[in-house]
Amino acid sequence: MGIQTYSKGLLIVLSGPSGAGKGTVCSALRQQAPELVYSVSATTRQPREGEVEGINYFFKSKEEFRRMIDEGELLEWAQYVDNYYGTPRRFVEDRLEEGKNVLLEIEVQGARQVKERFPEGVFIFLLPPSMKELRARIQGRGTETEDAVQNRMMAASDELEQVHQYDYVVVNDEVAKACHQIRSIMVAERCRRERLFKENPDWLEGF
Repeated sequence: MGIQTYSKGLLIVLSGPSGAGKGTVCSALRQQAPELVYSVSATTRQPREGEVEGINYFFKSKEEFRRMIDEGELLEWAQYVDNYYGTPRRFVEDRLEEGKNVLLEIEVQGARQVKERFPEGVFIFLLPPSMKELRARIQGRGTETEDAVQNRMMAASDELEQVHQYDYVVVNDEVAKACHQIRSIMVAERCRRERLFKENPDWLEGF
């Protein structure tokens, strides 16, 4: 019978502190690997000019969103400034069943929820080269007061303590290098013994 390659897609969950460069790395990944599906979030906020349903967000009423929470239709969710945001489970699972890899860029708290509901995901923590560089990146935006920078640094310190919950750590000293490492992780995960043997329980048949 032989072993067939792993046919389902991988859920790639990327987290890291503000300033680690998650958005930049994700944008570069999407350019390098256009087949990689970027997870579309659901939200209760109003669409902004130019935003498209199903591409930027799935726009929901608060009643619809609460129903999704109650019925377990979200991999994770959170509430910010009187609006809800979350990751629809069906969108992700449908893409995975199609054999497509799905990229989910998310904060540490949301990643913890995803891991509880979808432990077979691949969890990657993106690190800055150093805390000094992290501070420089945040200050370099030119949009933060010194108090805000300090608050972000304190939040980053708390988030870094959660790194042990992740499968892999990638240091973002160069975006191209970080992308290469993430793509290498994706290749390695498709060769993981647990995935192959779960999909090929009778691989020794006929031996």
